Amino acid sequence: MVKHSTPLQKTESLRRPKNADVRSREYLRPEEVERLISAAKSIGRHKNRDTLLILMMFRHGLRVNEALDLKWTDIDWATAHVHVKRLKQGSPSVQPIDGKEMRLLRKVERSHGEERLPWIFISERRAPLTDHTVRKIVTRAGELAGFEFPIHPHMLRHSCGYYLASKGYDTRIIQDYLGHKQIQHTVKYTQLAPNRFNVIRWN
Repeated sequence: MVKHSTPLQKTESLRRPKNADVRSREYLRPEEVERLISAAKSIGRHKNRDTLLILMMFRHGLRVNEALDLKWTDIDWATAHVHVKRLKQGSPSVQPIDGKEMRLLRKVERSHGEERLPWIFISERRAPLTDHTVRKIVTRAGELAGFEFPIHPHMLRHSCGYYLASKGYDTRIIQDYLGHKQIQHTVKYTQLAPNRFNVIRWN
C-alpha cells in the first residue's frame, strides 16, 4: 500500500532549518568580520560599495532595510556622523563615522557620477539595492572567506552587539546604539560577552 504525504507533512519537509541546526552561533568575532570584508574587497565590480555595505552594517548594527534606506543626506560630512533610522519602532541615533568609513563613502559617492541618487547603496541600474542582492553579497563573501557555516546579513547586527558587550560597554548604551525599544533584546549580547565570568576564580 502506497502512503501519500499529507499537506502538513509536505509543509514541514519544506520548512527552512532552524539557525541553530545550521550554525553554532549567530554572530561573528571582529577578526571574522575583517575576513568577510577582505573577501568582499576581492570580488565583483562593486568592491567599494560591497565593502562599505558590510562595514556599515557591522559598525552601526544595521538591519538590511536600514542599510538600504541610508541616504547621502544622512551623512554629516563636517562632523563625521551618520543619522541612523531604525525599523521596528526602534530609536534613531546619530553615530560617529571613522576615517575608514569616510574614505569608502567618498569613493562610493564618486562612483555615482554627476547625477547622484539619494540612496548610498545602488545597483548598476541606478536603483536602490534589494534585500535579495544584499543577502547575495554577504553570502558570497562568506563563502569566499572560507567560513564553515553560512553567513547571512543579520549576523552583522548581532556581531555589533556582541562586540560592544565584549568591550564592557554599559547595557543601556548598547541598547541606545542598536535602537532597541526593550532592553531584554540587548541583554542577550551581554550574556554572551566573553569576559563576563572573568571575575570567577577557582582556588
